[in-house]
Amino acid sequence: MKKPYLKDLQSQLLGSVTDHAEALAYFSTDASIFTVMPEAVVYPKNTADVRKTVALLAERARDGKKVSITARGKGTDQSGGALGDGIQLVLPSHMNRILKLEKDTVTVQTGIVYQSLQQTLHTHGRFLPPFPASIDFSSIGGAIANNAGGEKSVKYGVTNEYVKSLKVVLADGSLIETKRISARELNRKKGQADFEGEIYRKLDSILLDNADLIKKNQPKTTKNTAGYTLSRIKHKDGSFDLSQILVGSQGTLGIVTEATLKTLPWNPRTTLIVASFDSLQKAGDAVVKLQGLKPSTLEIADYYLLDYVRRNRPQDIDGLLPDKLPKLVLLAEFDDYSQISQTFKSRRAERLLAKYASNVRVSTDPVEQESLWKIRRSAAAVMSMNSGSKKALPFIEDGVVPLKKLPQFLDKTYELLKKYDLEIAVWGHAGDANLHLQPFLDLSKKKDVDTLFDLADEFFEMVIEMGGSTCGEHNDGIMRGPYLRQLYGDEMYELFVRTKQIFDPQNILNPNVKIDVTREFQRESLRQEYSLGKLYEHLPHS
Repeated sequence: MKKPYLKDLQSQLLGSVTDHAEALAYFSTDASIFTVMPEAVVYPKNTADVRKTVALLAERARDGKKVSITARGKGTDQSGGALGDGIQLVLPSHMNRILKLEKDTVTVQTGIVYQSLQQTLHTHGRFLPPFPASIDFSSIGGAIANNAGGEKSVKYGVTNEYVKSLKVVLADGSLIETKRISARELNRKKGQADFEGEIYRKLDSILLDNADLIKKNQPKTTKNTAGYTLSRIKHKDGSFDLSQILVGSQGTLGIVTEATLKTLPWNPRTTLIVASFDSLQKAGDAVVKLQGLKPSTLEIADYYLLDYVRRNRPQDIDGLLPDKLPKLVLLAEFDDYSQISQTFKSRRAERLLAKYASNVRVSTDPVEQESLWKIRRSAAAVMSMNSGSKKALPFIEDGVVPLKKLPQFLDKTYELLKKYDLEIAVWGHAGDANLHLQPFLDLSKKKDVDTLFDLADEFFEMVIEMGGSTCGEHNDGIMRGPYLRQLYGDEMYELFVRTKQIFDPQNILNPNVKIDVTREFQRESLRQEYSLGKLYEHLPHS
């Protein structure tokens, strides 16, 4: 290792430290369009290793030798939130175990892959509902960092609703446990003469002094991962949960090493309804009506996505749709544990959809359902395809608006993409009016790079004007950080800055993510070529 402090760090850890060029190059990218070269990579064996790493860097920062630290899961982040120019702390390497499985909770190390945990829960008849589309690859720590949601969030909500408690390493290397505590317990915390006590005192002061401002400035959407979740920390009864601001903070306030999560009963027997629409307005009206039946998913794939797949990979959706493609296909699923309730709801949904849709298909057969789900999941095919030197890029892929504005959102998105002469393909979570789209551009061409930033500016301005949020589930990162002030206003943004300073006074925890992200840094960090191809997993064996 080239730098003496890395040798010092290695001598203190059970895990390993490397500054090998291959490792640094591997961890310089995630699933976003950005690249940031780290100084070193640490594979911690346990929470003690994380604490020692943070403590050493905090000490160096106090001596004017600042090196940042970025906690990382499996690198599926599409916002650039897993990138940093200091230490990359790679938790899945060793910290990937289930620690305790109880009747309705599970405690895990945050490096565990989401699907690995989900499969174990399924064997016990349980599941963790807010899984993202990247469930096969992403870590629980990444889901917590981003406050992840997914296709089940329309019924079950997002990650913060399932977090019971967290073990968190603070910016000075101290370890705390966060959970909802009573007003009396809060007063005791505020009386502590340590860093934890200081955080509780200062954060509670922000909440008390700015309660009206915080309440007034929340986007009127069902999902929102932009900024820090100040609104969920303190309840009317005075109870206080620090976990709620750490979830979705992308490792900028603390590093979560363990989590206790609430689980729910899992029913593998579902009813899937696939409806085709010849009108966006009819589809939007149907989605609003269906919400009252509490379906477990309400997913959409639009004409352009399906047409693109039919032209490029017809085998993916062969025989699933009529020759004349509809404007929109909606997939509604019911998973009620009571089969009587599930049947009742699905029949009501079928009757309702018959009034709006041009075609309705109902399936309770798991094999047939798996085939029908390809209609929506064909979006993955779009993301993996090339259009010459152009690639599908994730930069405006997570806008969310109030539910009743879904048809308007689709129309305006189409207009914007046509303005820039870009191929259209839209999919997403209809029940949350949360759209995903990844336009094809070539990052090696200045014209396309200029288009990328101009389009992003117009898209996010449109979403904000509609009363929406710049991100429903993929978070701010490097990509959407610059839009936070525009979304929330100056006063609210300053509260976010103060919050960051309270938790991380030396700014060593994942800087240049969420807060104080500049356009210059975005452009400097932009990749010249976009690829998700990783030849191997650069992790030591557990």
